Amino acid sequence: MSGSSDNHRDAHKVIPIVPAKVKSSQAVANAIGDDSNVVASLYQADKKIYARSVSGWFSHWRWAMVWITQLVFYGLPWLSINERQAMLFDLVSRRFYIFNFVLYPQDLIYLTGLLIISALSLFLFTAVAGRLWCGYACPQTVYTEIFMWVERKIEGDRAARMRLDSSAMGVNKLARKSAKHVLWIAIGLWTGFTFVGYFSPIRELALDVSRLSLGPWEWFWILFYGFATYGNAGWMREQVCKYMCPYARFQSAMFDRDTLIVTYDEARGEGRGVRPRSDTPADYQAKGLGDCIDCGLCVQVCPTGIDIRNGLQYECISCSACIDVCDTVMDKMHYPRGLIRYSTPNAIRLKLSGIAMIRRVLRPRVLIYTAVLLTICISVLGSLVMRAPFKVDVVRDRGSLARVVEQGRVENVYRLQIMNATEVQQQYHLRVAGLVGAQIVSEAVVMVDAAGSRWVPVRVQVPPDAAAPGSHAMTFLISADGGQGERAEKSVFLVPR
Repeated sequence: MSGSSDNHRDAHKVIPIVPAKVKSSQAVANAIGDDSNVVASLYQADKKIYARSVSGWFSHWRWAMVWITQLVFYGLPWLSINERQAMLFDLVSRRFYIFNFVLYPQDLIYLTGLLIISALSLFLFTAVAGRLWCGYACPQTVYTEIFMWVERKIEGDRAARMRLDSSAMGVNKLARKSAKHVLWIAIGLWTGFTFVGYFSPIRELALDVSRLSLGPWEWFWILFYGFATYGNAGWMREQVCKYMCPYARFQSAMFDRDTLIVTYDEARGEGRGVRPRSDTPADYQAKGLGDCIDCGLCVQVCPTGIDIRNGLQYECISCSACIDVCDTVMDKMHYPRGLIRYSTPNAIRLKLSGIAMIRRVLRPRVLIYTAVLLTICISVLGSLVMRAPFKVDVVRDRGSLARVVEQGRVENVYRLQIMNATEVQQQYHLRVAGLVGAQIVSEAVVMVDAAGSRWVPVRVQVPPDAAAPGSHAMTFLISADGGQGERAEKSVFLVPR
């Protein structure tokens, strides 16, 4: 009976689900010990992360990228060139102004080229050094850094924020929380205003905002983009990187064992443990300890709350905060820096030198990505610089087919759209070629405003019996004053039976 009772109890014992964050074998053993009855829910909410501030070489680079990206984003719409906004995507008039270039919807190929360049750049950077984009230039990272800086200035350091959140609501807590959220919302709305300023002239937009006379779509996008920034950077933070960003999911397909990533040197650091600062390497090594003093600061500074000592995890955004804080600890302990560093799994395993590691980083896939990327960049830039200063589209007038007019001449009617891609008014001359006796009998000299377009009706006639009934190839030749070249656009001339 006793054995039967024991078997019955074993059959109903609950085997706990070990959280993914538990990595060490000892922790796993403790979690699923014989007497354990702790069950971790699959849907357990994560605790709020209170990221500790850190200063160091990588932190300075991260803030440099914050300044660079935000000066460009916030400042570019206010730049003027040729008496207009330097960067403006005017969707209403279908003009895209990028410094000295005026692009039309027909120039969509350049957007395609830009998207291809962006994708290949992402592949290249990821293959070389992991999630550099995420750690230094991603808008989510940049605005999270800004919002966390505001939070630290108002609520204090990590310990002060934790005490404030755990305290009861009072005047001090209400004032600090209110001030923080007011500044967050102001930053978000200014970001939304700037975003809309790329599509609507920003100076006129500012006047409309001051008068509260914006259109419905402008109101929508300012508020939508503003509160998306407020929500993502202020509230969701690491949740966006961990659960919403698709890059975190497919990055492993672009990593290999020669990719530079934020790496913990396990052979040097284990076993972990506290020790007096006065201990020499011989002292703590005799105790079975490595260089890691198990201070936990690498976890406290991580914006996604992971422990880099557990190895590469998809939540790691390569911000290098753990490298900066670990180097600071190593300096205080008088140990060599680099317990946590940028390295590759092969370099750690094979104990490669820096030069040998870089040589392995420059592997065939990286060189192929680089060659393809440079080729596409040169092609797109060359095409953009050499693009014609005007464009022409020829459309047959479907409302007026071929007809016989006075003196038996045959007439076809066309519509030409002439698009001036320069920022000065231009005069264009029209003529036809490729069909004997064909000539333009309507307006042959056309004026088009700066950065404008114009539809021009064109009547082309040929003498009677100059061409047999049927369809005949013909070419429109359009030339601009000032030696800006000549465009040839093919069409057909129809002669009725």
